[in-house]
Amino acid sequence: MTDTWTDDADGVATDDVAPNDSAPSAAENFSLFEGDEGGLTIQQRKTLVLLMKHRYISAALQPVEWRTLLASQTLLKSRLNDVFLDLHIDLHYEVAFKRQAVSEGGDRFPTLLHDVAYSREETVLLVLLRQRFRSERANGQDLVIVDRDNLVQNVARFRPENATDLSGDARKATAAVDSLAKARVLLKTSDPDRFRISAVIEVLLPLERLAELLDWLVTSNAAEVPSDGDSPDVHRDADELELESIS
Repeated sequence: MTDTWTDDADGVATDDVAPNDSAPSAAENFSLFEGDEGGLTIQQRKTLVLLMKHRYISAALQPVEWRTLLASQTLLKSRLNDVFLDLHIDLHYEVAFKRQAVSEGGDRFPTLLHDVAYSREETVLLVLLRQRFRSERANGQDLVIVDRDNLVQNVARFRPENATDLSGDARKATAAVDSLAKARVLLKTSDPDRFRISAVIEVLLPLERLAELLDWLVTSNAAEVPSDGDSPDVHRDADELELESIS
């Protein structure tokens, strides 16, 4: 994967944002506590903490930090680079997230992120949410709302023919909904069983990867389910959003 990441639908180069960094000069002192040798303003530090703590930040959810990120892009990116992370910004959908850096020689850097695989149910949900989001947006809907029960029922449609544990599968589908809500792919509303689909789903699943996952789902429905229940070669980092390509 190249360092410059573009959104397939609009061709927006996410690493080509024109920065307007305002790095502190040597004469400036931004000390916030005894012994503080930090070189960032308090708002830049808060933005960096959010980037480290959350899977993504967005203009919609964190408007102050989003503006700080755009104004200090190079400075914050350099701080992430110091710990082998890279910063990716999508201006069209106004989301940003960190990702594990990969050396030019292909070596693995030390990482702060934890690799886990998306479960089969989470993978199905990502595909369903991506299709629903694009369809509703094409019809002029700004907010795309989904119901928990409807999501669980739709996941069941992708159950392999040899699956017999219906209640167990339903529990897995419900857990997948909760997992994507925790990741803020699904955003909570006033109703605990209704969610709004975040625009980050477009960044997670560009069209070519969506097609790959659809092919995998069609094939896997007619085949044995992997014993560990995980979709093959589809991985995430617990603190980032990128969905890796299927080999």
